Amino acid sequence: MSSSNSIKRRDFIRNTAVGAAAIGLGTSAIPSLVIPDKANAKPKVGLYSISYLGVWYSGKALTLDEMIVRSKKLGFDGIEIDGKRPHGNPLDMPAKRCKELKAKAEDQDQEIFAVSANNDFSSPIPEHRECQIVYVRDLIRMTSDLGVKPLRVFLGWPGVTLHPGRYDIAHDIWQHTHYQFTAEETWNWCREGLIECSKYAGDYGVTLALQNHKPVINDWRDVMRMVEEVDSPNLKVCLDAPIMDDKSAENINAAAKAVGPLQVLTHFGGEFGRDKDGKVIDIQEYKKERDTDGNIIREEFYPQFVQAMSDIGYTGYFSYELCHPLPVVNGQTVGIDFVDQCAGLGCEMMKGLINQNR
Repeated sequence: MSSSNSIKRRDFIRNTAVGAAAIGLGTSAIPSLVIPDKANAKPKVGLYSISYLGVWYSGKALTLDEMIVRSKKLGFDGIEIDGKRPHGNPLDMPAKRCKELKAKAEDQDQEIFAVSANNDFSSPIPEHRECQIVYVRDLIRMTSDLGVKPLRVFLGWPGVTLHPGRYDIAHDIWQHTHYQFTAEETWNWCREGLIECSKYAGDYGVTLALQNHKPVINDWRDVMRMVEEVDSPNLKVCLDAPIMDDKSAENINAAAKAVGPLQVLTHFGGEFGRDKDGKVIDIQEYKKERDTDGNIIREEFYPQFVQAMSDIGYTGYFSYELCHPLPVVNGQTVGIDFVDQCAGLGCEMMKGLINQNR
């Protein structure tokens, strides 16, 4: 699938207050704009509620009210609400409930900073696509009622099964549904759905944040291509480093410069612990191949990504998520204590990296 690494001049001026050089357009025709004052603003670290949805660990899901309390206890600045049951399905979130939840967060000195859709605009079946548009439209309403600006969206999303949490079943169904259609046909269906939902977002003052998540999207170039083709001030970007295939410093920097001021949300994740010296480490990284000195061969990418975000003036949230199969110990999947450990240490690690880049 071909991609474009440029943003039209009118799109850039409309969507941003950051200088043109930040996204590498290389044109002197665009006027200089104001770069945010890093001394007075810095990114925050939040907790994505999917981590406590009861999908991956052994145990029940936390309620959103419990999530707010847990988020504060672990050191986060706020929560991102996943748009499905038992958390943030709009069917369960009328305006009154949104107002109550917002007040609960404020009482705990927590911010509800984003909502995330689990949408799929890619189906070749029109009825399925139309159901997804209705779902996202109602999520836009819910996001507005919560007083939140960004709503994370996908182009395609196969889904996940519960008890046990598995991606492969939904992935196989998605692949079978699409195998008779070209990538460009799928792309066009997604664009149509995103164009329509961007209009609804404008009606409610909400910003859609397109994530660089497979399928349909392969990398950040596809994200930028879709943003350009949709051509809406209500569509921006959620660029995440962990799901990049190429996590080299060169690719991270190129992606950050291309996205620039369109970046409104980002996620990070991992299974975290401490080494013998007390340093926070990614447990999964310690399972990877090492050189003769015992060092992990693949370079850590979070420091580079945080630096790249700092370079483009990003002051939004880094949202922690734990959304993959977790370790099995003595025949039993780890429980919620393991999630607490990973989330709390992940928060500590990310706040440390952010402070280093001030």
